[in-house]
Order: sequence, then structure tokens, then C-alpha cells
Amino acid sequence: MEKLNIEVTYDFICPWCWIGEEKLQTAIAEANADAQTKLVFVPYELNPGMPVEGVDRKAYRSAKFGSWARSQAMDAQVELAGREVGLEFNYALAKRTPNTLAAHRLVWMLQQEHDVTALVKSIFHAYFSAGSDIGDVAVLTELAVAEGFDRTKVSSFLSSNQGVDEVRALETGAIERGVNSVPSVRVASDIVTGAQSVALFRATLEGALNGSATPA
Repeated sequence: MEKLNIEVTYDFICPWCWIGEEKLQTAIAEANADAQTKLVFVPYELNPGMPVEGVDRKAYRSAKFGSWARSQAMDAQVELAGREVGLEFNYALAKRTPNTLAAHRLVWMLQQEHDVTALVKSIFHAYFSAGSDIGDVAVLTELAVAEGFDRTKVSSFLSSNQGVDEVRALETGAIERGVNSVPSVRVASDIVTGAQSVALFRATLEGALNGSATPA
């Protein structure tokens, strides 16, 4: 039986993408649908113009949201939402806002032949929980190796420009399909935008697996 592809359009800098992915995984488990489904990750950069080396997070967020206090208040809301689904956000450890292109390239490359769900979770955790600079190819290499991928293959790929055009094309395709915020999850003909409830993800999933429309 062919598996149902669940397309997850995401960015590693987006906390709601991590929260949404966790809720989606819970919905898949509750529906006993792991063997019937396959997650396909589609890249989307919220900050496509971010310098390769990233920027100081405090300065960037203060400028973006008007003040550091407002940024911290928003972070606190995210931390609360994360705890509700068992995810730990430690924003105090994150010193830089990273460029996520290399991380997207890595996932794109490995996804051609492997299940990258665990790696995606690991990259999210590295940034949001451990405060690691996930724009650093050395950090990404160690994360991939920890998940069982070949060091030489990963290191060689990340030191090249391979995958840049392909990732950009996927991002453009997502925008052309109407994606303007993430997470965006496509299940058959249904699209769920945002870190919605486990119940909604499950209803959408079961509707697709049963060949019926999602309940309104």
C-alpha cells in the first residue's frame, strides 16, 4: 500500500513549526497511522535575506518587534505553548538568529533517500532548547552524525553549494501555491495552517486516509 505523503512546509527559526510538528506527530500516533504515512519536509525561509553567519538575536529581535521587552514577552508565550506539548524552549541560551539555508539544504539532500523526521526534530531542539547556532555547518554536521548519517557525505555536501537551487525552487513553489506563513501542512487536498490542535490534525489525517472530506 502506498503511503500518504504529508507535506510539512516549515522553517527552523519558527517555534510554531516545532510545536505544530509535535502535534502532528501526536495525531499520527493517536490515529495509529505511522505505517500509512510519510512526512515530506518542504523548506521555507522566514528570513531569506539573513546573513550567512546570522545576527545577534537580541539586537535583531529588538529592532524587529520594537523592543527587547516585547520580544521576551513573545518568547514567554511560545515557551508556555511548548511546555503544553512537552517541548522545552530556552531562549536565554540562543545568542544568534541563524540563517537556515544550510539546514534546509541538509534536510533536502538526506530526504532523497532517508527518513529525516528525527533529524528535523534534532535541529529544532538544538536551536530552541540548547541555543546552538544551527546556521553553523559544523553544528549541523554533528547533529546529522548523531542521527546516524555519514560524516564524510554530510560534511562534503555542506561545504559545497549543492542543493541551493533546489531548495530555492521548493521555496518558490510553496509561495506560488499560496503558502505565506508556516507551518503549513498539506494532507491530501486539505491544508492546515499554523500549530493547530492535535484533534484537528487527527481529523484531517483520518479524513484523508478514509478518502473523505475533513469535518468543518
